[in-house]
Amino acid sequence: MRFLVLGSAAGGGLPQWNCLCENCRLAYANSPRILRRSQASLAVSADGERWMILSATPDLRQQIIDNPALHPQASPRHSPVKAVFAPNGDIDNIAGLLVMREMQPFTFFATEAVMAHTRSGVFGVLNADLVARRTAKLEERVDSGLGFSITPFVTPGKTPLYMEAADEADIELGAEGENTVGLEIGRGGRRFYYMPSCARMTDALRQRLDGADIVFFDGTTFEDDEMIRLGLSQKTAWRMGHMAMNGDRGSIRALSDVAIKRRVFIHINNSNPALLCDSAERTQVEAAGWEISFDGMAIDTAEAS
Repeated sequence: MRFLVLGSAAGGGLPQWNCLCENCRLAYANSPRILRRSQASLAVSADGERWMILSATPDLRQQIIDNPALHPQASPRHSPVKAVFAPNGDIDNIAGLLVMREMQPFTFFATEAVMAHTRSGVFGVLNADLVARRTAKLEERVDSGLGFSITPFVTPGKTPLYMEAADEADIELGAEGENTVGLEIGRGGRRFYYMPSCARMTDALRQRLDGADIVFFDGTTFEDDEMIRLGLSQKTAWRMGHMAMNGDRGSIRALSDVAIKRRVFIHINNSNPALLCDSAERTQVEAAGWEISFDGMAIDTAEAS
């Protein structure tokens, strides 16, 4: 198995087009202290030739250009990208489908709740004769047709922003259903996980992740109130449907005693100080056994042994 991080940032990327927080300011200035990043997406392959993309982001076209493994190779009209799986219906996970409208066959996987967001409107540009849609049920192992299986499972989250109730009191945070799922990738008895959105850790999730070879996990903020303190938003990580890295309820502590061979943060917000290579927060993350993913990061399963 081969994993290729196409994008490592949360929505908006780094630098974000309308943000001048300290991290974005440094990224705009090409500071060696921080890497520019596109929105979180992971490409997966069993043979290095046929790939599935997990999360089709608005940055997908540039992500394909930046990664030679995904370039056309066999004929004038060709793509190694054979499938896409969207773990939730947020714009950051499905807008890239519009990049793939140029009459190229591929299979689109999603839960019914997420699939419903892409059946009409602008997504009608996807040619039904070429794009096969496969609805995946929770806890049902799906044969990707690419040499590995995919199993969607519940991760606490929320509905996509554009589907939220108008009244804040009616928004269900930490909801468990088809709107936000994690993905278990299986091959030869080994288990790998992609979880870019997770609002809280549950006993069921801890048990599932125990013994995992690699976990790509939600790393949106370092502290829950980070964006509020920086004057960037009035929302906590929890309100946005994410866990913070640090704190009593943070992912570092929640998974500290779970046996995971390689743990990697992905979907990292531009506000997160752990993005700075020389920050105290980066040191803390790495001391806890976590890695900060970056665009172009490649991992082969042999490296996770």
